[in-house]
Amino acid sequence: MSFQFTVSPDFTPDHLSGWYIFNTWLQKQTGLAIHLEMYNDFHSQRSAIQANHVDLIYANPFDAAMLVRERGFLPLVKAEGASDEALIVVNAANPVIDVAELQSGTRVAFTEDPDVRLMGMIMLEPADLDNGNIVPISADNYVLVAKQLLKNQADVGIFLAEAYDDLSAMIKSQLKVLVRSQISVIHHALMIGPKLQDQREDIQNLLMSMSADEKGQGVLKNLGFSSWQIVDDEEMEFMIDLMDTLNT
Repeated sequence: MSFQFTVSPDFTPDHLSGWYIFNTWLQKQTGLAIHLEMYNDFHSQRSAIQANHVDLIYANPFDAAMLVRERGFLPLVKAEGASDEALIVVNAANPVIDVAELQSGTRVAFTEDPDVRLMGMIMLEPADLDNGNIVPISADNYVLVAKQLLKNQADVGIFLAEAYDDLSAMIKSQLKVLVRSQISVIHHALMIGPKLQDQREDIQNLLMSMSADEKGQGVLKNLGFSSWQIVDDEEMEFMIDLMDTLNT
């Protein structure tokens, strides 16, 4: 029997090869036929989840509620010390230095990444900005959000902090960060579906021992991680409740 593994489409492109390396490592360690399937956008990935095609997923916080409450997924691990934070960014030449200075009609560029957009819109509230009085500009990825700012086709960009940090120094030198979220308890998590849950403890143990093994360390490095940290059911429920609160 084969199983499908996928990764939230908001992952940093620099680590694409790392996920394939991780999948190969996981197959060898578990002896399971695990196939990595990458989706280009959230819509196609969610369609696959609804069709019960996904058994293992590195999921963003926004989708965690749906995965747990509707599809029966359980958490495994998260990257040690990692959390999802959002940035509000403008062109470096923009005279605005405080979010509160932004005006109705501001052109806001963002990706489909739902938790980052949600956090970003909350951070724009001091300017009395909301979905009803901004000009939304959708981009396929964070590099294109940056390009919208550099070309003055957007006034503000909402970024996943990790994605912004991975931009080239040349691009970042032409941008200016106005504010960074500090929520710290929102994070991506590796989650396991119903068809694999009899393997949950074994896979969790394998992942937790990765950083103690030389090959495992190399695989983690390709993902940009140092080690994994267990996510228990209580922690996942707390994060889901927090996301629900932020979304109301």
